[in-house]
Amino acid sequence: MYEDNLIYKVTWFYYADNMTQQEIAEHLGISRMRVVRLLNQAKSDGVIKFKINPDAKAILDLEHDLMKNFHLEDVFVVPSTPNHVNDNIAKGAAQYIEDKIEANAFINIGYGDTVSRTINHLIYSLEKPTSLVTLSGGVSYYTSAIVAGTANRSTTSITPNIHILPAPLLVSSEEVANILLQEKSVQDVMNMSELSHMSIVGIGSVSDTATIFKYGIASENDLTLLQMQGAVGDILSQFYDKNGNVVQANLHKKLISIKLDTLKTSHKTIGVAGGREKVQAIYSALIGGYIDVLITDEDTAKSLISFKNE
Repeated sequence: MYEDNLIYKVTWFYYADNMTQQEIAEHLGISRMRVVRLLNQAKSDGVIKFKINPDAKAILDLEHDLMKNFHLEDVFVVPSTPNHVNDNIAKGAAQYIEDKIEANAFINIGYGDTVSRTINHLIYSLEKPTSLVTLSGGVSYYTSAIVAGTANRSTTSITPNIHILPAPLLVSSEEVANILLQEKSVQDVMNMSELSHMSIVGIGSVSDTATIFKYGIASENDLTLLQMQGAVGDILSQFYDKNGNVVQANLHKKLISIKLDTLKTSHKTIGVAGGREKVQAIYSALIGGYIDVLITDEDTAKSLISFKNE
């Protein structure tokens, strides 16, 4: 999936955009020799037949349009399927991340179902020494994914180190949150997250299917209040409106998490999300400037372009 997408990109840049192999290598963060191998693979696979395969071009056009319209560093679009959208996106994200990281990289990980799935797939095939750093409290998703990934990983894969923010995601009051945020063990992990090479975050909708509400971490009253305040989506359980501005919610004062303003200034932030119900949330996250790289499915990508043009 990811390898095919990379072949299409290299082919397009080389034959349509007239980029040199070295320029392509620098643009994609891969070696020039790999560019040569991918171009040869494109020839043997029949991708190059005097014109780029129309299906490949459609995906590339979508990715290009998203990058241009939302000022993104990169976009990876996976095929849409009637079921398992989150898992397809997670598989693509794991392949993308493994290709981009170097040995001994530190990767920040966010909160939610798609992030958890991404970690599971990444751990299954990870072949470089890597450390994971949690961006928020409440990390049962990560630990369960790591256990599952460790049990089923390939014989060549490497189990990553994980640095867990030792706290719940949401506490009972602002006072309790402030006390926990001053703890050295919490501050150490938060400081570590600011030095990581990339961050992986999910994008949630404001509905009862969102992870924080689905599992009773936040209440139904919290959900209603957020909807009344115009919240349309969240990253790291911090909710924002249709313009990408964080809403003034009491819930935010009780969170143990890196703030979105901090995330904005960090190294490459990769958003992994898709599905019809998340189009508004993803769109607003993009115009809010929280995401540098988007990994999503084809139907969602088309909807985002349509949303932008309305």
